[in-house]
Amino acid sequence: MELRQLEYFVAVAEERNFTRAAERVHISQSGVSAQIRQLERELGAELFDRSARTATLTAAGRAALDHARATLAAAGAVGQAVDEVTDLIRGQLVVGMVIGCTLTPLFDALSAFHRAHPGVEISLLEDNSDRLVEAVRTGTVDLALVGTATAAPEGLEALTLISERLVVAVAAGHPLAEQRRVVLGDLVAQPIICMPPGTGLRTLFDRSCAAQGLHPTIALQASAADAIVDLAARGLGVAVLSESMAASHDDRIVARTIDDVTAPALLALIWKGTHGPAVRELLGHCRRTFTGHAGDRAGRGG
Repeated sequence: MELRQLEYFVAVAEERNFTRAAERVHISQSGVSAQIRQLERELGAELFDRSARTATLTAAGRAALDHARATLAAAGAVGQAVDEVTDLIRGQLVVGMVIGCTLTPLFDALSAFHRAHPGVEISLLEDNSDRLVEAVRTGTVDLALVGTATAAPEGLEALTLISERLVVAVAAGHPLAEQRRVVLGDLVAQPIICMPPGTGLRTLFDRSCAAQGLHPTIALQASAADAIVDLAARGLGVAVLSESMAASHDDRIVARTIDDVTAPALLALIWKGTHGPAVRELLGHCRRTFTGHAGDRAGRGG
């Protein structure tokens, strides 16, 4: 009995089709069929009922399936354990990053990780925060930098990197620029410029307005802080941003903290608790680089 036979058996059981299973394991259908026939001869029982259009497990097949999966998982764990001991991390790491983010310590961490573990192929993708959270939950993304309104999305672990208040940013000469204190109620009569739904900042703003029964007019939306600032500086509305987003443009806009929004906007790394050695190593690099850049507040992202 060989591991590849068990792999083919599990593939057919899950796909319920020999052709799809063959495509999944990247060999010919005849090769899959031959290996499963050999496995059945060794076990002395048929594992599939082949009389129908779909490959259906027999009673013997159902009894064998969980054990086959466990054996494959154990074999993978053996390889992973050896890799960790010998400091050989291989494979692929998919990292997500919220659209419009320029948090350079993350790039520094990725660079340091790549130098330490060149055998890992790194993929980087951008999306809004809500979709990245779901991608981490489903396992299509291993680690993601997201904007969030809560310390940790449900079912995931998180490392908070930035925690800031919401501000309103307006062009010089705007009436709100003359006020020392600004609250949400001052904004609802104005056209609002903000990030789109699915971003952490927008979620925090929407929740804060809903808690007070306010219904702001969202006039313009943009995913990048620079674009939001450009629109506000031209007098097209009042922008809702985080403190650091506004601070890097203080030569063009006037920012005021929204006093009655005390919950912070967070920028965090998120991952599943059941992570592998590559994620653990990258998290270590992230912790070190972000600690080294603790005074750098140039990060942007929703």
